[in-house]
Amino acid sequence: MTKTTWFPIPMTCLIMLMFLQTGCQGKNDGKGHKDAYEQSRESMEEIEKKSPARFLTVSGSSHRNLLGQTVVKGTVKSKATVVSYRDIELKLSFYSKTGALLEEDRETIYETIAPGKEEDFKSKYFAPKGTDSVALKVVSAKH
Repeated sequence: MTKTTWFPIPMTCLIMLMFLQTGCQGKNDGKGHKDAYEQSRESMEEIEKKSPARFLTVSGSSHRNLLGQTVVKGTVKSKATVVSYRDIELKLSFYSKTGALLEEDRETIYETIAPGKEEDFKSKYFAPKGTDSVALKVVSAKH
């Protein structure tokens, strides 16, 4: 009967083999991560370009001046991460005390807003008689 002898592999050799194997698997020149980043950036850019109203918010307030004009002061903020927007078109809705819609107007803010930035604006209107409040909404923007 033949006897087989097993030679124990030293533990240090096993550990070295494990390091070599994992080291080789994880090696790349960084292009994979860069390509994935560029693709996600491009897709985000497409999304932001297609729906600017989704990435722009507007807030503001109004008051009457001595000439009887309604002065609307507000801020347009960009939540975009890649795209800059310009020529932002707003819809202003004038409401009575009872909430009845009296009139709607359009206003264009001729400024460029970079990603994550904001821009203040001020407009004056001869609002319809009985106007109590003004609602603001972003309608569109160019990129």
